[in-house]
Amino acid sequence: MQRRSLALGLAALALAPAVQAQTDFPNKPVRLVVTYPPGGTVDVAARILATKLTELWGQSVVVDNRGGAGGIIGAQAVLSSPADGYTLMVDASNHAQNAALKKRMPFDTLKAFAPVSLLVKVPNVLVIHPRFPAQSAKDVVAYAKANPGKLDYASSGNGSAQHLAAELFALKTGAPMTHVAYRGGGPALVDVMAGNVPVFFASLASSLPHIQSGKLKPLAVAGTRRSPVLPDTPTFVEAGVAGVDVYEWNGLFAPASTPPALVEKISKDVAAALNDREIKAKLMALGAEVIGSTPREADQFRRSEISQWTALGKRANISLD
Repeated sequence: MQRRSLALGLAALALAPAVQAQTDFPNKPVRLVVTYPPGGTVDVAARILATKLTELWGQSVVVDNRGGAGGIIGAQAVLSSPADGYTLMVDASNHAQNAALKKRMPFDTLKAFAPVSLLVKVPNVLVIHPRFPAQSAKDVVAYAKANPGKLDYASSGNGSAQHLAAELFALKTGAPMTHVAYRGGGPALVDVMAGNVPVFFASLASSLPHIQSGKLKPLAVAGTRRSPVLPDTPTFVEAGVAGVDVYEWNGLFAPASTPPALVEKISKDVAAALNDREIKAKLMALGAEVIGSTPREADQFRRSEISQWTALGKRANISLD
């Protein structure tokens, strides 16, 4: 009995520092590594979240942009940091797309990162230049079939969410379209608004101002329900095209060896921040659906994304290598 009591006492002492660290977290500034350059939707959403977390935690939450290589540079920066909750990663759809479509990765995504929370989901929206002769998603399909090989669509790059959304649309409808890849969503938007490429499966966040100004015409929103910022635009299902539920999403991740109790605490605090009325309003103004999930829900979501894009990559012969 004495030996057992001694063993239990030593175990409790060994656990005490970890428990204390989680209870006191954070007691110094926290770094959010954003895997994209400043100015994009991921960066804006991360900064909105960081402002509220700074208030809730009483410690500075600093955004550190580490863009490049489709998010891999930022991911490696996080993996090289201590797994203590003080360096976290805000990543986007490429978190799943890289895992699904890259054969050569410097890490195993599912084993390297512990999901903390799915932050927001931003649906893609099928937009066209106003002069393009289409009033609906079905009109785009009809035009593509009547003019095989002559309908171009833009994307922000090979393997991007816009590229995958268009390929999924083509797969579901049998509409033959030609991919025109740009080096980013900005240049793609510019060319579509100029009429050089007629079709774009754009991020709602980046295209919304141009839709509101009349420079782009929305035909359908990818998602299970209509967007509050585009209430008159049907979903793809309503437009007669099922199975094109494609989102650009942002998630919060930690190195996989971060203590699970600490991951849970951070996740709960993030959910509280996202449920703040002012924060939610700012994110919804970007066209985002605010989530704030549990770690388990975030993991289930990313696994379903990886599965979907792995299947599409095989069927449409898409690779990021």
